[in-house]
Parts: sequence; C-alpha cells; structure tokens
Amino acid sequence: MIRVSIASPQQTVPIDRGGVRQVVRTVLEQEGIHDAEISVAFVDDATIHRLNRQFLQHDEPTDVLTFPLSEPKARRLAGELVIGAEVAQRQADERGHAVGAELALYVIHGLLHLCGYDDHRPADIRTMRAKEREYLRRLGFPDIVDEPSRDRP
Repeated sequence: MIRVSIASPQQTVPIDRGGVRQVVRTVLEQEGIHDAEISVAFVDDATIHRLNRQFLQHDEPTDVLTFPLSEPKARRLAGELVIGAEVAQRQADERGHAVGAELALYVIHGLLHLCGYDDHRPADIRTMRAKEREYLRRLGFPDIVDEPSRDRP
C-alpha cells in the first residue's frame, strides 16, 4: 500500500492534493514500489531557504529537498519531500506554464531520488530527465523538463 501525507503550511500557491497523490502513486507503482509511506510538504520561500541552508549548506530557496527515511532496498520505501511552492510559482510564471505542472515535476524529481536515481553525472542526469518526461507525459502534463545542462529539475 502506498500512503501519501500532504501538508501545505504556505498559502500562496493552491495545492491539488488529489493530483499530488496521483503523481506519487503513478511514479512509485511504475518504479515497482507498492509499499511506501511518502510525506510531501509544500512550503514558502523562507522555509525552503532555511532547510536548504541547514541540510545542504546552500544559501537560497530551492525547488525540492528529498529526505529518505528508509534504507536502500528496504521492503517499504519511506521518505519526505519538501517542495518550494513559491519557487514553483516563479518558475511556472517565467517559463509560461501552469504551476501544477511545475509542482508535479518537483514531486517526480524528488520521488526519483527516493527510488535511487541520482543526477550528479551527465549520464545519470540524462536518465533522470528522461524519466521525468515519461512521468509528466503519463500524467497528462506538458514536457517542461529542461535539458541536462540546467542545475535543477
């Protein structure tokens, strides 16, 4: 069973909770994971900035932070995604698409990290971007994935 908890303490960007659950379930099931507990929090710039500085020593707001809570290859996948909702809104506005698509991309990206994908080497980045495109398409979103040279999902 895939359990999804969603929190949205920010009030700037509306969150489609049912849509987020569908994104999580689609990605995990397609990755062969049927037992998971995933928490997704949509937060404001100040919160994501503080967490990014605390955990990654990056002094800026970011799009998504991924926190695995289970060991690799564990029977049950557990993890937390913290999504920068205001970052998503700015990116969507700048790039001319719906914020829902941007948020879906961030959730997909974070889930892929929880599933063991990485994006440090060029080949890994290409693999991850292809997966992001696949899941956006499967979920009915436009292809908003940037080329691998971009330093974000």
